[in-house]
Amino acid sequence: MNEFEKNVQSKRNDAVDSAVGFIVSFGFFTTMFIIATVIKVIGS
Repeated sequence: MNEFEKNVQSKRNDAVDSAVGFIVSFGFFTTMFIIATVIKVIGS
């Protein structure tokens, strides 16, 4: 075992971190889509 495998900084599950990142990015792009749709509806 090398030094980095013995001294782990975070023992949290990577699946949780990747799920949070996916949800945050999905929410951001959904918000952008809603804002663009609202602007398009108001403009027409």
